[in-house]
Amino acid sequence: QVQLVESGGGLVQPGGSLRLSCVASGVINSINLHTMAWYRQAPGKQRELVAAITRSSTTNYADSVQGRATISRDDAKKMVYLQMNSLKPEDSAVYYCYMNGEWPIYDYWGQGTQVTVSS
Repeated sequence: QVQLVESGGGLVQPGGSLRLSCVASGVINSINLHTMAWYRQAPGKQRELVAAITRSSTTNYADSVQGRATISRDDAKKMVYLQMNSLKPEDSAVYYCYMNGEWPIYDYWGQGTQVTVSS
């Protein structure tokens, strides 16, 4: 059993910055063998991938956040982060932390943290 808990969401003005954090806890010794990612879902839209980082620290970003977002991981702390700069209103969404797993559970999700970009 693994739990992912996000934090760092909130209300920010357009052009502002935000750093989201996610910590893994429960029955897990490390996250070093796992791909970690951030997804987001806005009202009326499907959940979409924002950024992902593999065990080898290879990263992948959605086109919409390229140049504005940075995903990183701290395996010793069992944490993953998402730094977002130059925020836009269209970045407003619930952001979810994700970790791929192994049989019998291949996907783990956090409860989500709300990010609202508005003046």
